[in-house]
Amino acid sequence: MKQRIAIDMDDVMADTHSKFIRLYLEGEMPRYSLEELREKSFHELFDEDEYQAISQRVYEPGFFRDIPVMEGAQDVIADLMQTYDVYIASAAQEFPNSLREKWDWLQEFFPAISWRNYIFMGDKSVLNTDFLIDDLPRNLRTFQGEGLLFDALHNRDDREFRRVKSWEAVAQALL
Repeated sequence: MKQRIAIDMDDVMADTHSKFIRLYLEGEMPRYSLEELREKSFHELFDEDEYQAISQRVYEPGFFRDIPVMEGAQDVIADLMQTYDVYIASAAQEFPNSLREKWDWLQEFFPAISWRNYIFMGDKSVLNTDFLIDDLPRNLRTFQGEGLLFDALHNRDDREFRRVKSWEAVAQALL
């Protein structure tokens, strides 16, 4: 029997941060440059009102449908599927519009992953896989298997979990 891996979508498979950057730069009079937005998290740069304004965009229809694929994700996940049973575990319940959009996104960019392996949930502590690749330490804290923290600006100070900085690093850790 193959070991099982659960993989988060946002900021792991899908480059959600890049989508937020694009929306911010397209907005009225952005104060920060592309370089600044790639070096610091929105929490570090924005005051509470600015942060709320940009983060509310996730509730808009279509937000999740055109997020770019994280570099290397498609190739490494295809390789992982040769050795592991791969599941996609996304906390989609928080954003009801995202359910269909994430399903369609997975169908487009990861057609080899069966819809039977999509887990749209609220609480990842119920996952029963050997590994979880996620960008949020809070999801790894309640996970029973081995958690891999996918590197992101918003988690760069966390030292609690084994960190993977890219999909290449995921391949080195698990293949």
